[in-house]
Amino acid sequence: MKKILMIGTGGTIACKQTEQGLTPGITAEDVLAYIPAVKEVCQVEALQVLDLDSSNMTPSHWKIIVQAIEAHYKDYDGFVICHGTDTLAYTAAALSYMIQNSQKPIVITGSQKPINREVTDAKTNLLDSFIYASDDESQNVSIVFDGKVICGTRAKKDRAKSYNAFSSINFPYLAVIQDGMIIRYIPENEITQEVKFYYDMSDKVCLLKLFPGMKADVLSYLFDNYDVLVIESFGVGGIPATLMDTFYEEMEKWRNTDKLAVMTTQVAREGSNMTIYEVGRQVKQDFHMIEAYDMTLEATLTKLMWIKGMGASNKMLRKMFYQEINRDILFTRKAFVEVN
Repeated sequence: MKKILMIGTGGTIACKQTEQGLTPGITAEDVLAYIPAVKEVCQVEALQVLDLDSSNMTPSHWKIIVQAIEAHYKDYDGFVICHGTDTLAYTAAALSYMIQNSQKPIVITGSQKPINREVTDAKTNLLDSFIYASDDESQNVSIVFDGKVICGTRAKKDRAKSYNAFSSINFPYLAVIQDGMIIRYIPENEITQEVKFYYDMSDKVCLLKLFPGMKADVLSYLFDNYDVLVIESFGVGGIPATLMDTFYEEMEKWRNTDKLAVMTTQVAREGSNMTIYEVGRQVKQDFHMIEAYDMTLEATLTKLMWIKGMGASNKMLRKMFYQEINRDILFTRKAFVEVN
């Protein structure tokens, strides 16, 4: 029987009702008491490392989670992390970069209703997570939620209240879990390298979401204060004419430094392609600009934080950004041609 470590971080799954609303308060060990059937699946031990509403999750908290997994990595066959849903996709993406080449599964789950409610999705999500974490074929970072297994770099929360809160973006579900059985859609890749743990995530990465009528002066502030500016543009990606002059001034100003702008899209599915329209093609050509293509926003931001956290130069970042990690990008061949 596999030995799994459950790591508690708080979140709705561990919330209690108070006069001020739901707040984390159920310990990891108490959470386990609600799923006695887990004893038939695996041997479980619990470790509480955080007690947060996931809206308060930060890179420093990701570091705590990574430290806990590294400290116990040799002692367990897999890990299940209980997490709040609001930032769960960010944490799954971040851990995909902070823990690489893991032959042992690192499963992240949560719920839309607390586990102590009579009607809740928590018990099913948690038991499914242990089933998946105990399977010989499972590996790397993934999310188990509502019977679906999602690659850690491909998830997005797209429903605020429904039990099917997460979707896999631009990539199939890895598997589904039905009646305790795992039905795999995507075979796991063989991992031959040793597991690696990373801790430093840069706080010099910023996201700018474009909207009609935005004033251009925000660009100057962001370029002054951040090393990497992720621009969440419209459609397949581009810079509106009202921002173009200032954007060109800033890009010229920082051309020979390690400042960088990365283009992504506000549209969740099908990704960016700046070469389609004039508003994107010209700026990409003039500044050799990189874009996220089919990557999720969560993966784009956390990957850049991880790369810059290692002190990578602009040139190195351009290459590392397009190296596939935990299935985070499919458009690598075209991207490598463009950056080289």
